[in-house]
Amino acid sequence: MDDESVKKSALIVATVSSFVTPFMGSSINIALPAIQRDLQLDAVSLSWVATSFLLAAAVFLVPFGRLADLHGRKKTYTYGIMIYTASSLLSALSFSAPMLLLSRVIQGIGSAMIFGTGIAILTSVFPPGERGRVLGINVAAVYVGLSLGPFLGGFLTQHFTWRSVFLVNLPLGLGIIALVFWKLKGEWAGARGETFDWKGSMIYGPAVIALMYGISQLPVWWSWGVIGLGVSGIATFVWWEGRVTHPVFEVGLFKSNRVFALSSLAALINYSATFAVTFLISLYLQYIKGLSAQHAGVLLVSQPVVMALLSPVAGRLSDRIEPRVVASLGMAITTIALVFFALVGEHTATPVLVGCLMLLGLGLALFSSPNTNAIMGAVEKRYYGIAAGAVATMRLFGQMLSMGIATLAIAVLVGKVKMSPEHYPLFLKSMHVSFFVFSILCGAGIFASLARGALHNTPNGRS
Repeated sequence: MDDESVKKSALIVATVSSFVTPFMGSSINIALPAIQRDLQLDAVSLSWVATSFLLAAAVFLVPFGRLADLHGRKKTYTYGIMIYTASSLLSALSFSAPMLLLSRVIQGIGSAMIFGTGIAILTSVFPPGERGRVLGINVAAVYVGLSLGPFLGGFLTQHFTWRSVFLVNLPLGLGIIALVFWKLKGEWAGARGETFDWKGSMIYGPAVIALMYGISQLPVWWSWGVIGLGVSGIATFVWWEGRVTHPVFEVGLFKSNRVFALSSLAALINYSATFAVTFLISLYLQYIKGLSAQHAGVLLVSQPVVMALLSPVAGRLSDRIEPRVVASLGMAITTIALVFFALVGEHTATPVLVGCLMLLGLGLALFSSPNTNAIMGAVEKRYYGIAAGAVATMRLFGQMLSMGIATLAIAVLVGKVKMSPEHYPLFLKSMHVSFFVFSILCGAGIFASLARGALHNTPNGRS
């Protein structure tokens, strides 16, 4: 599997697909006010356009990561791209809020199949000494997608309606499918012949749904009961996975592998603290500052551009320097940026806001690829699919928690109302509360990142 043509093909396919899904996510954030007007959504329901996708992806990530290890990572990946592309068309054709949310759920399922396999394929193909570089390129593709999303999403929304944001995924998806069949030769299945844990998967899915739905419904009194069911379900899942011979998720990795466990925790915290930034700042620019979707998109580009430029550099650094050092520095810079965002007001100058976004981009670039390198480098080959699923699961759980915090702040301070000028001061207050919570979370994440131990010269990351 060290053939140069296979390496190049795997890198191209994984990189292009890593561009598509974040491009969609950042485009949608810009299009949200237009979707709200067209489909008559209230402020809380609007957040579900993003959350429904994340929830579906999180539910199916772990099972598909395991199925990819059993039956083939390329096969799972290919089906995922097909589902993702078809659901993009359904989203564009949606004539009601329920139809759009259902299409986003299907899109999330397709994304789970992509997220759970792309990084695993790269890790299967490239040896340890080259992984930091290629994972840095892969992360850079994510950030290029994030960079172009606000700009192109704003342009498309303003000139061709929000539906065009979904339609632009069709040629991209079809192009990836062609690349897979034309260029990506071979198959990777590190656990072929083992059994699939259906019971564990059936426990995991409803538990995640209950947990995240309960969080989204706070502060309603019954939401605490739903959250309790979700937590109980997750605890039952962990208990079951420790007993079964071939678990759908190797929970033992979290017990025996310190680097893997704390790197995963650091990823969860980082995404929890940063994902809702684009969502909140996009609404801030359009509601509070009165900018057009296109203008807001141009300003938001400043963050992911920095991330895209510096991620490959950070990845290469993590091949030479301990990943925890680079990643912890990134987490610290991210915390400082979030504190600045908590102080943003109605009259904050645009250059100051752009500077905050660029500082955040620097922090995320230094954190993401070294942290991913640490996670993937800490496990044996047979667990690459599970580890890739863990990376994506931490990301999606973090993203959902981040949206949950923002949604809760909006629900408490603004309420289920259609956003209008008289509600803008309350929205600004909810934004401040969200960023205050995010900065505390990220500050705590610095300690998790530093405590992970050494990866280099340590077999399988165990310390």
